Amino acid sequence: MGDDDVTNTTAPVPLLSLRGINKSFGAVRALTDISLEIHAGEVVALVGDNGAGKSTLVKVLAGVHSADDGEIFWNGAPTKIESPVDSQELGIATVYQDLALCDNLDVVANLFLGREMKKGGRLREDEMEQKSWLLLRQLSARIPSVRIAVASLSGGQRQTIAIARSLVGEPSIVLLDEPTAALGVAQTAEVLNLVERLRENGLGVILITHNMADVRAVADRVVVLRLGRNNGTFVTDEVSHEQIITAITGAADNVVTRRAAAKEQK
Repeated sequence: MGDDDVTNTTAPVPLLSLRGINKSFGAVRALTDISLEIHAGEVVALVGDNGAGKSTLVKVLAGVHSADDGEIFWNGAPTKIESPVDSQELGIATVYQDLALCDNLDVVANLFLGREMKKGGRLREDEMEQKSWLLLRQLSARIPSVRIAVASLSGGQRQTIAIARSLVGEPSIVLLDEPTAALGVAQTAEVLNLVERLRENGLGVILITHNMADVRAVADRVVVLRLGRNNGTFVTDEVSHEQIITAITGAADNVVTRRAAAKEQK
């Protein structure tokens, strides 16, 4: 067989790869041997019951907590995340559930809060306004004006502003922590459309959610955490709702299955 007949089957290198991540708080082991991969243009849903370790893992990725041990790779190269600055400089943006918006400020001020564009000590208002519209158009967002107070926006529109703000630093990966929590049907659809826009723009998205309908709607893969450990990684189109729930609840891990497994090993 000639060289021309050889098919290149090399898998693409993940944007972010975690291997063997552990994190403890005193005697409490929050994460044990966690592995996770995220590629460009991919939505990965991170699911699990309360106490599964989702929030701790997000905070490790955001640099709020440092992992006790394990390996982190960015575009295949080993790296460390020991602070929020490390996370941001790599290209990871995090949108927390509380959104952290200033209701009394307008859209432009919220988007550039802490990252204001200045020249000669003066704010470059026109440039910030233009970039605000550019970011919102990139997300196909429906915001009536960038000069209205955020307090007057709906829940879905506020989530839009929070996601758009995360793009100001031009990240490669966006972490969304329960973005549709407490939203109505129409607003949830609006946010899921935003998630799809992020994927279409080539970003990797980690979606933390309890909503299986959201997972089915936009996720390419589902990573399940249970009691601080990996408990399954699934391709969304190839797994049933019941299989995901079983992995989340540990329903397959009971006395009967353990006895059967023990008998098979004898």
